[in-house]
Amino acid sequence: MKIDELLADISAHLRDLTDTPDLDAQVLLAHVTGHTRTWLTAHPDSHLSDLQRASVREAVSKLTAGTPLPYILGHWEFFSIDFKVTPDVLIPRPETELLVEHALLWLRSRPVTLNSSLRAADIGTGSGCIAVSLAKNMHDLRVLATDLSMPALRVAKHNAHHHGVLSRVDFVQCDLLPPHHDPLPTETHFDVICANLPYIPTQTLAGLPIFGREPTLALDGGQDGLDAIRKLLKIAPEWLAPDGLILLEIEAGQGMAAVSLAYDMFDKATINLRRDLSGKERLVAIKL
Repeated sequence: MKIDELLADISAHLRDLTDTPDLDAQVLLAHVTGHTRTWLTAHPDSHLSDLQRASVREAVSKLTAGTPLPYILGHWEFFSIDFKVTPDVLIPRPETELLVEHALLWLRSRPVTLNSSLRAADIGTGSGCIAVSLAKNMHDLRVLATDLSMPALRVAKHNAHHHGVLSRVDFVQCDLLPPHHDPLPTETHFDVICANLPYIPTQTLAGLPIFGREPTLALDGGQDGLDAIRKLLKIAPEWLAPDGLILLEIEAGQGMAAVSLAYDMFDKATINLRRDLSGKERLVAIKL
């Protein structure tokens, strides 16, 4: 079977599983052959080896059984950076890039002295896509990345090492932020706290195609989807530097509830709701 015929066959199998079957077919075949998508389209009459065809059949079988494409590939792009992903972590999504963009804009506006450095926290780091993207784009930044899942932290550490920022990213296994009993030293306060926490309401999640295919721990936000966010907002202020910023990714349509929650907790804060490129409510920014 020639490449163009195989691409058409893979795309047909994926038609009911994805919104981009042709693109996903190209990405999958590029992964199996080791060629770029451009090469594949330029060589439509080329043939695959028996081993390559067997690999394609196995991958398509996994896809039709419900395994997401990034888990089959073992990596996925986020913020123009390639990240290792496994079923232990949530697949990085383009809408989360909005949070990274706002965090970088904020950090670049902060004053820096010779005796201090900029600091950021990534709460619920998962694959480490936020923490690594921040550190890779700001060479004087130190990041704390936390997660309740040790398997997720291992994936995040791999990504930090692979992209050369491991020395500036501290990984801690904990629920949101590390426990402490005494006042925090100045060097543990953050200019920005970023959080892409579980935000899908439990009942909603159970009816979504994603349920059971990506880690529930990273998706289930409780009855109203705000359990983890509510918990973080109670403890985040003591970790925040003066005039610091909290950035929270939220579910589309959750904006007013999240903003109301933030105003209830911080009556003097400046709170803004940002929309992603598709116009959906996506990010709550809280300046204390």
